[in-house]
Amino acid sequence: MTEKALIVGGGIGGLAAALACVRAGVEVDLFERAAEFSEVGAGIQLGPNVTAVLHAWGLKDVLASVAAFPERLQVRSASSGAELGVLALGSVAQARYGFPYATIHRADLHALLLTALQSQTGVRLYVGSAAAGFAQHDDGVTLQMADGREAHGELLVGADGLWSAVRQQLLHDGKPLATGHLAYRALVPQRSLPERMRSQQVTAWLGPRLHVVQYPVRRGDWLNVVAIVQGRMVGEVESWDHSANAAELQRLMAATCAPLQGLIHAIEQWRLWPLSIRLPMRGAHEQAQGRVALLGDAAHPMLPYLAQGAGMALEDAAELGRVLTRDGAIQPVALSRDLPALLNQYAQRRWQRNARVQARAIRNGKIFHATGPMRWGRDAAMKLLGESLLDLPWLYGGVQP
Repeated sequence: MTEKALIVGGGIGGLAAALACVRAGVEVDLFERAAEFSEVGAGIQLGPNVTAVLHAWGLKDVLASVAAFPERLQVRSASSGAELGVLALGSVAQARYGFPYATIHRADLHALLLTALQSQTGVRLYVGSAAAGFAQHDDGVTLQMADGREAHGELLVGADGLWSAVRQQLLHDGKPLATGHLAYRALVPQRSLPERMRSQQVTAWLGPRLHVVQYPVRRGDWLNVVAIVQGRMVGEVESWDHSANAAELQRLMAATCAPLQGLIHAIEQWRLWPLSIRLPMRGAHEQAQGRVALLGDAAHPMLPYLAQGAGMALEDAAELGRVLTRDGAIQPVALSRDLPALLNQYAQRRWQRNARVQARAIRNGKIFHATGPMRWGRDAAMKLLGESLLDLPWLYGGVQP
C-alpha cells in the first residue's frame, strides 16, 4: 500500500510540503479553501539557505527564469539618506554559501511550485475545500471538510497559514498577536519610474518607528517596495480591507529624506496588511504531535524583519521530505507504523531553528525602528561593522541533513 499525506493549505508552504512528500514516494491529497490556486502579496527574498532547497528539487533553471539576483544589499538612513552599511550578494554569496541570493514575486514562486507539483504522479489537488477538523487514529488520520466530505491518510500537514484551523485544534492557543506594525506593499514596473529610482539591488531604509525595503523581482523588470510603519489597525484583522491610502503613507514618510519620499510619491497603488505574529516556538510539540505536523506560518508566523518567512516554510518542507525517506534513503519508509516517531524527528530538527529566526526577526524590528540613543548606536555600529552585521552564516548556511 502506498501511504498518503493530507495537506491543508495551497499556499507556498502547502505546495512545498506536497512536493517534498511526493518526492519522498508518498501520495498527496492537498486541500485549498479558495476557489482557485493563487497567491497575493508582493516580493520575497530567498537567501542561499532557501535557494538551496529549490535547487535540490530540480528547480534551479525555472527559478533563474523568473527571479532577480541582486549584487548587493545596502542599508541607508531613512532620515538623511546616508549609506550605513553594505553586504555583497551576487557572486560573493554564491561563492560563500554555494547558492545564490534571489528576490522573487510571491506569485512567481507559488506558480513554479504548483507547476512542479502538477508534473508529479500521485498528487490530487482540491480547491474550494475548507478543512473543518481532524481525528487521529492508531493507523492514520481522518480529515473532515466543511462540506461534510472526509479524507483519510497516514499523516496530516497543517500548512494553512497564520490563521491555521489545524493549529487551533492541535494546540488550542488562540489567535495570533497583533504587533501594531502596518505593512504597505507595492509592485511597480521599473520602466515606469524615473531612471534615478530604478534599482537592481536590495535597499533597506531605516528610520524612527519605520523602515522601507526595496528590491527587484521578475528578472529585475519590476521593483518591489515594502514600507512598514507603526500605527493603529481599525477593525478585525481577519477581515482587513487590503486597499491602502497612498496619501496617508506619504504623510507618514514626510520626515524622511528626499530620495525616499520621491520613491514613495512615485507609486500610486499600495496594499496594506497589519502584521501579526506568535511568540517564538517553545518546543517540538508546536511543530508536530502524533500524526499531525505544522509547517510554515501555521507553526511559526514571524515578522518580515529577517526576510525568512517563506524560507522557513521551504526548509520545513525539505526536512519533512528527508524524514519520510529516512534521511534520503532510496526507498520510502512504511509510514503506518513509524509515522509518529518520524514526525517527532521532524519537529525536533526544526523547532529550535524556527524559534531562533522568529526571535531574531522580533529583535530586528526593534533595531530597524529604533529612536534616540539606540538609533545612533545602530547607525554607528552599521558604519563600522556593516558587512559582519548583515551577513548571517548561521542562517544562510542552511541546515545539515
